[in-house]
Amino acid sequence: MAGAHKLGELLHRCSVAVLDSATSRVCSLSKAYAQHQVTERVARSRRALRCSAGQVWRRAARLISSLLVHVFYFAAISCVGWGLLTALKVRAPHRRPRGIDMFFTAVSAATVSSMSAVEMEVFSNGQLLVLTALMFIGGEVFVSLVGLASKWLELRKQIRNRSRVDSHDDDVELETPTADTGAEAAADADDSRSIATTATEAEYITTVVDAKMLRRNAVRSLFCVVLAILLVVHVVGAVSVAAYMRAAPGARRTLRRKALDVWTFAVFTTVSTFSSCGYMPTNENMIVFRRDVPLQLLLAPQALVGNTLFPPLLAACVWAAAGATGREDLAEVARKGREATGYYHLLPARRCWMLAGTVVGFIAVQVALVCAMEWGGALQGLSAGEKVVNALFLAVNSRHTGEATLDLSTLAPAVLVLFVLMMYLPPYTTWFPFEENSTTTDHSTESQGIRFLKSTVLSQLSYLTVFVIAICITERRKLKEDPLNFNVLNIIVEVVSAYGNVGFSMGYSCSRQINPDRLCTDRWTGFAGRWSDSSKLILIIVMFFGRLKKFSMKGGKAWKLS
Repeated sequence: MAGAHKLGELLHRCSVAVLDSATSRVCSLSKAYAQHQVTERVARSRRALRCSAGQVWRRAARLISSLLVHVFYFAAISCVGWGLLTALKVRAPHRRPRGIDMFFTAVSAATVSSMSAVEMEVFSNGQLLVLTALMFIGGEVFVSLVGLASKWLELRKQIRNRSRVDSHDDDVELETPTADTGAEAAADADDSRSIATTATEAEYITTVVDAKMLRRNAVRSLFCVVLAILLVVHVVGAVSVAAYMRAAPGARRTLRRKALDVWTFAVFTTVSTFSSCGYMPTNENMIVFRRDVPLQLLLAPQALVGNTLFPPLLAACVWAAAGATGREDLAEVARKGREATGYYHLLPARRCWMLAGTVVGFIAVQVALVCAMEWGGALQGLSAGEKVVNALFLAVNSRHTGEATLDLSTLAPAVLVLFVLMMYLPPYTTWFPFEENSTTTDHSTESQGIRFLKSTVLSQLSYLTVFVIAICITERRKLKEDPLNFNVLNIIVEVVSAYGNVGFSMGYSCSRQINPDRLCTDRWTGFAGRWSDSSKLILIIVMFFGRLKKFSMKGGKAWKLS
């Protein structure tokens, strides 16, 4: 029994020793594995951090470079336009505008805002042509056309460089000398072993070059389509407006009374309408043509296709060109849309249909409200048909064009609030209760740096609030002394109109002064024409900001209001 007891105790000690040894080995192995995992995770995190930092830098560099190019472009053409306007003579030398007003007008034309600080009939025929050129090269369609041309040249250069590299590699392979028969046999053996890799690389290079060539051809074809739209609309529009002005006795007398050439008026008006500027060579804008229903019906489609309905028109032209020519690149553009070319204004077919429906709905609501509120008010004295057409013309122009046949200061406050909303909305605002087919940003892979940069950008409404507050501060004395003209609603209308690049203005009336000024004279200028120089400079910043608002449209999403 004693021996058995000793044997059991010995076996117990051996098992405990074995378990302790196994446990220590397992612990050491798990510790080494944990250290390996930690090291691997640290290395992976470092690689991800370097990759995300590179992505942040590349995205930020692209965004900043594009923004700086646009800022430089609009600032440059504004300064050149200002210099030309100052160098040319006005109609009446004693009514020559000041330098700040000339610069304000040049910026307004270049940013297609049509904010007025000078009576338009002061300008000579040469100055009107300068304003026409500023509106044309500052319009969104022309600027996007320049972007397409730049992308086309860039793709063409890339393909050309790639072709040169491939031809150089082929020449090197052909001219490689052979040493002897043994070396040649070894080289043949190496070639036979690497033939699969070479074929794969050749197929990959061919695929990349073909894809770039297809995209280059797509961008080139889209450039031609946009250029054709631009030329056809301007030529047909100018000819139709000139034909009407010659055929209508009343309109022809109006131009003769204001000493305006028919073709100057036709070209100026067409360019201004299509570019969504809203300038007119008459002091009264379109008020003097409030009874010319055919002229309004000629200009309304130009205002629509140059702004809110440009994507549906472009998509229809692309589909028509693809069907008529059978070109592969046009079919690719029609099928993939923005993904094939990166063109901002090329929207999918469903989005185009919903955009057109949204535009028609907004116009219908505005026409109904204007007719309901102003049938016996601002529209009084017109026939029923003229009232409806004037209401339609106002509704169309409230979305970023700004030509007006009525004095906005006489409209009901409800109509003005609706117009403020329409001016604030971006041109491609769409009721779209579907999921977008286009690829969107994957927030799971988006770096913390990018999210932080986006969170620092305020919303558009916040910036407008800051601008309104700043102008109320600079004009605080006039807000107290002349509250009927200088009130917050009028300032809001002016600021939102400048931000939306619309050009609507409440104007200024000497009859509304509480303390009448005998030296005050009514002028056909916008409300901003009565502001101080500091407020005009702020409004210049607002016009630039509104023209470049596409770079900050997603701002303010970091703010949670719930």
